[in-house]
Amino acid sequence: MTTIEFIFAILALLLTPGPTNTLLAVGAAAGGFRASLPYMVAEVLAYLIVVIPLATVAAPLLSDYPMATAALKAGAAMWIFYLAIRLWLPEGGQARAVGARHVFITTLLNPKAVIIGLVIMPHGTLLDIGPRLALFAGLVAAASLSWIAFGAFALSAGGRFKRAHMRRLGAVILAAFSVFLTSSLIR
Repeated sequence: MTTIEFIFAILALLLTPGPTNTLLAVGAAAGGFRASLPYMVAEVLAYLIVVIPLATVAAPLLSDYPMATAALKAGAAMWIFYLAIRLWLPEGGQARAVGARHVFITTLLNPKAVIIGLVIMPHGTLLDIGPRLALFAGLVAAASLSWIAFGAFALSAGGRFKRAHMRRLGAVILAAFSVFLTSSLIR
């Protein structure tokens, strides 16, 4: 895969709405752009924690054990559904906040990380894939900032998007994604 193809493949995947991007937007809608910058760091770190071992070690192992892949999907579906419920139901009349920890864990469980680590990222030693990993980290940061900016813009849109509506929309998207993951396990 050429560098340009790599960039387009990564950005196409990272800019697609999903659980992590939903949390980035909802968190930024609640707290603003600057307060949401730690979410970007959490996302980059989580992706690297998943992608590096997949691209350097696990790719051949996981192809031999499809049940391990299914278990990863099931865990991800449960976490995402938990987050959907958490966003939907306020606690004591107050909306529960999205935090960097939620972004981190959701990214660790995000199926996009597995696709990147097993399909898009070249496989080899850490030294072999180092330049692509650095490019990947930069692309994750850029995509993350775009979702944070979107959420912060929604907040500042003059009442057009209310925080509660953004949370509820986020909850619906997360629940739908959880159902999609679960249905892919059944098939």
